[in-house]
Amino acid sequence: MNVAVCATCQKPKAHFLCGVCQETICKQCVHFLEEGSFSFLKKIPDDLNKSTYCGSCFEERVVPELKNYDHVMTLAREVSVFLKSQGKETRLIKRLEDPIRVTDCADKEEILLRLAFLTVQAGFDTLVDVEITSEKVREGGYQRSKWQASGVPARVRRPTSLLPN
Repeated sequence: MNVAVCATCQKPKAHFLCGVCQETICKQCVHFLEEGSFSFLKKIPDDLNKSTYCGSCFEERVVPELKNYDHVMTLAREVSVFLKSQGKETRLIKRLEDPIRVTDCADKEEILLRLAFLTVQAGFDTLVDVEITSEKVREGGYQRSKWQASGVPARVRRPTSLLPN
């Protein structure tokens, strides 16, 4: 009988595989990545799409990306948002970029945060001409709203205050 040995601590009964290096890991040494940890990214890299990691792969590949993601999320919460109806207040802000669109969200606050996240990733700090719409969708006997939004990213503050190192 062949017993799997943990690649980290060398103890028997390793039941997990690292999603990156495919080494066997025991329950005490495995690092789990929650589903949805990088849900605001447009495309999640393959290395971050796994659910289990050994210690070295987690520290080397996941931790830096989590720190970067959290930093961008913090900056996204600070993005200034101006609705299309506030055109008088934003008339002096240059609109040089194409609008960013987000579709199919469950609530209004999340869709604004997703727009702001994409704005920060693109290197901007303000959203202007934001339009938010909802559509009621019936699923069986239940009804829910499906939100859509678009906005033009703009830069109002200095570029050095944007994006992580």
